[in-house]
Order: sequence, then C-alpha cells, then structure tokens
Amino acid sequence: MKCTVCETGCEISDGHYGRCRMYSNENGNIIERFPESYLTILPITIETMPMIHFAPKSKFLQVSTVGCNFTCPGCISETLTSHADSVIGALQKASPEKIVQMAIKQECKGIVFCLNDPIVSFYSFKTLAKTAKDKGLYVGCSTNCYFTEDSLNQLLPYLDFVNVGLKGSSDERYKECGVKSADPVFRNIKILYDSGVHVEVSAMYINGADTEIISAAERVAEISKDIPMQVMRFVPFGEAAPELEPTIAMSENITDQIRKILNYVYLFNSPGTEYLNTVCPSCGENVICREFYGPMGCRTVSEVPDFKCSCGWEAPVSGEISTEQYTEYGMLGGYRTTRAIEMAHAILVTLGVDDDTELGDVLGSIIKEDFIRGMHDRIQKIDLWLDLIADLSRRSGKEEKGEELISYIKERVDIIASKAKDAKCRPSVYYAMGYPLFALNAERFETNLVEAAGGMCVNKKIQRKGKPGVNITADELCKMNPEKIFISGFLSSPASDFMNYCDNHEISVDATDSEEIYNVPAGWDFGSPRWILGFMYIANKIHPEIFSFDLEDEQKKFYRKFYGIKGDVVQNRDFSRPAFSSK
Repeated sequence: MKCTVCETGCEISDGHYGRCRMYSNENGNIIERFPESYLTILPITIETMPMIHFAPKSKFLQVSTVGCNFTCPGCISETLTSHADSVIGALQKASPEKIVQMAIKQECKGIVFCLNDPIVSFYSFKTLAKTAKDKGLYVGCSTNCYFTEDSLNQLLPYLDFVNVGLKGSSDERYKECGVKSADPVFRNIKILYDSGVHVEVSAMYINGADTEIISAAERVAEISKDIPMQVMRFVPFGEAAPELEPTIAMSENITDQIRKILNYVYLFNSPGTEYLNTVCPSCGENVICREFYGPMGCRTVSEVPDFKCSCGWEAPVSGEISTEQYTEYGMLGGYRTTRAIEMAHAILVTLGVDDDTELGDVLGSIIKEDFIRGMHDRIQKIDLWLDLIADLSRRSGKEEKGEELISYIKERVDIIASKAKDAKCRPSVYYAMGYPLFALNAERFETNLVEAAGGMCVNKKIQRKGKPGVNITADELCKMNPEKIFISGFLSSPASDFMNYCDNHEISVDATDSEEIYNVPAGWDFGSPRWILGFMYIANKIHPEIFSFDLEDEQKKFYRKFYGIKGDVVQNRDFSRPAFSSK
C-alpha cells in the first residue's frame, strides 16, 4: 500500500514500515508508529524555532517527536532523526486536548512543531493543529516541506506560519538527503504563500555550494521577494566533513549576494554577526536588532517603537507582537534540548554505550524524569561534570568505565590546578564565540576552565546573559583589554577573520597587538568529555612557561582509550562521534 504523506511515496507491504520507519501498513491502513507520542513539550520563544517575522518575542509551546523522512549528512538533530530508536523510550503520550490545555495554562500564543519533521507524525500533528486552532491558538512548524499536495492541503486550514528548511535547489542536492527531487518543496512553498500562510525559509549554506543557495533564493524570489530567508551556516555534525563548514565571513558574503535577490535575508549559526538585524531599506536604520541565541536561533534585543522606522517604513512582521521577550531556562527550548541529549549521549559513548537499545534505555529514562532541565547547571563546573559522568555510569551499569574516565580526567585536572597555583601572574583572558563581540556568559564552563588554568577571565565582568553569551560593544572589549583571547571550539571563526574584524572595527587590545588569539580545536571545550583536551590546550596557551602538554599524544591516548579509535584523528564538531581516518 502506498503512503501518501510525503512525496517519497513508499509502497509499504502489510506489517512493514516505510522508509522513514514512522509509518506501517496494518491490514491495509497506513498507521503512525507512535501516535500522540512526544519527545518534548515545552515553551520556547518563537525566534528559537527560528521564526523572525511572525509574532516577535512571543512564547509558544514546542512539540517534537522522533524520526525524519530525510537523511541529511550533518543533521543538527541527528540523534532524533537518524538514531530515533535510541530515544523512543523517552516518548510520552499526550492527547491534543492535553497539549492545548498546557499551552493555554502557560500563556503561550500557540503551538509549534519543530526539532524533527511533522511529516513523520502527520496525523497527530493535523489533529493537534485543528484542536489548537479551535481554541484560538496560532499553529506553525518547521519542515522540509516534502508533503504531497494532498497532505499539505489537509494541513492548510490550520497553519499560520511555516519555516521551510531548504537543502539547496537542485535534484542532486536533494538526492544527497535521500529523496528524489527539489521541485515538490518549491511547489509547496508557493501553495503555502498563496494560501496566506506566513512563510519563511531557512537555507543551508555549505562551503563550496554557493550556486545551490543562490539558486534556491532565486526560486523563492519567483514566488515572492518578500519571503524572509534565513541563511543557515552549515556546522558539520555526525559524519559530515569538517571542511564543509564555511567561515562566518564567507557566510556574510553569500548573505550580501542573496540580499540582491530577496528583500529580507538573515545569517544564523554565526555568533556576533550583524546580519541578524532588520534594516530599513530607505534610510539604513536598524529597526529590529537581534543576537545569536543558541543553535539555529536568535532573540530580539531591541526594536524601535511599533517596529516602525523614524522615516515611516514599517518592518513587515505578522501576528501579534509580544511586549515582553520570553526566555527559556537552561538548555530547554529549541535545538538546545537536542544538544543536551547529545551531551548525555557523548558521555555514554565514552563509557562504551553505543548500541541503540542500550542508549534508548538510558536516554529514555533521563528525558522522562526531566534530567535535561537541571543539566545546564551540571556542566558549568569541573566537579559537577565529573559527578554527571558518575551519574550516567551508574544509570548505564558502566561504573568501572566511569571510574576510569573520571580518573583520567581528574589526574590531568589536578596537575593543572597544582601548577597553576605557582604562576607568578594571572593573564587576563577573553573568551569569544564566533566574532570578537560575542562574549560567552560569565558562568560558562569555558570561562571556568580559564580560571582553573591560572588565567583571569574578563568575561566574569559582563553582567548580561544570553545563550550561550551576549553581544558586547567594541568599547566594552577595549576596556577589558585582555592579554589573550580564545575563540570557542563550537561555532567558531578562524583567528585571521577574528583579527580582520578587529582591524575593520578599530578594536585594539593587548591580545590583538601581540596576536595572542587562539582557536580552541573543534569539540574540545564544550559538549563532551573531550573538554579535558581543551583544558590542556588552554593551560598551554595561558602559561607556556609552566605547561607543555603534548596534545597530539594526549589526543591519541584519549581517543584510543575511550573511543577505540586508533587511526589519525580528524577534528569535528559532533559531541558524541569524533571522526577519524583509517589511513
């Protein structure tokens, strides 16, 4: 029997699953595998989705399930999509009435389905959407939009806004994601737009694939030049090659090119960029200012009254504008939740838990008991990190391996702590993510590593908070005048781009004058137990007169002992699956 939810059109024989493994044929009926079963049900700010021209600053109830009908290399939600069986134990049943009641009780303006694709939970989402609309709530989703015309038409009466994730513009690019053609996606964008649904598109920008994203913008412009495009700088997760990640500067350049094609184009996954702002096309005034706010998201930090420029131009936003910005707690909300799950996954992998069934047992139990809510606080200090490892080793029955990992880390932590005490000075250090003017939060784990390695982290002086940091001004950075600067190993930019930015913005501090600006290797300072390698790297740079860790040797030891990797290591940003070469 043929599944008619997406354009893949799987022929599913009785008792078997389709390609996405989320639908089966039971006695001649296509049945959803996990009906009304959700991985997350929690409030988010709409810009976290991300959605930036609809109901700005508003609170929505996010729902997600597991699985996807695409298989995209480097997917940011890989754990939920490609390894769905590892988290199905965490699914919780919830009727549409219950979810809508939760949204109303928590004063949410609507429901949004994101993190994975609603296509794999079509019937549950359609029923939920109808129930929400009946109660006067907004309804939206993030989707690859590979719906059949029939299934999309079934949803249309209930949709207010949609973020369509574009993989590119060509059939060849879509075949890399396991489907046949790009055409159904652009057909569906037109259907949505013509039906009055607020549409935004998020287009993946992969290094070397300029033609794909420019052609995608041109195809969107044929529908309407006013459809906002979010340029998603590709960050390679999973098995995706690190060289596929473009720099922030390259991504800003492609954004400039696309702004000649579409009227509203923004750059995401690029901390510190100014390309998230909505600028008046008449006079150049910033009408809405936004900053990076966690993976794939942003937040509004300021706007002119009524979103109307002093020259009279009004920003084209739809939906009810919130008077207050909603802020999620810790790692809850949007793609931060998937990062938290992957961080737990990363620890479990080093403990030898790599079977989907085993992972499912542990991850399922911790998600159900709201473990993720408290995880943010458990990953900011070294001792708490070690406690987290011990906790997960007990839960997984891997106490012996957990003790081995803790001992390995603690031995090196103690060496650094002991020698740092003898340092004659404590150099001032600034920790940035991406561009110079995006500062990591004062309490972040990375800033604590700096202090533990014998440095004085100037980020501790910054009172404002974001996720994982905030934009600061050039004057603020100059006043802090750090002697050394570290660029985060997560969502970074090359030190050369960092210096160019400082030169172009007349930023001069001791660290730029002496060129003591260091890129922490990818995956080494956040997200996995590999942070111990980053800690040694930081110690070497802060106090080269004291520390001289052989990082190449340390890396090989760690990867051999805890990942079973004996080949040459390749730097990557995936928390749980470090890449390696078998050569």
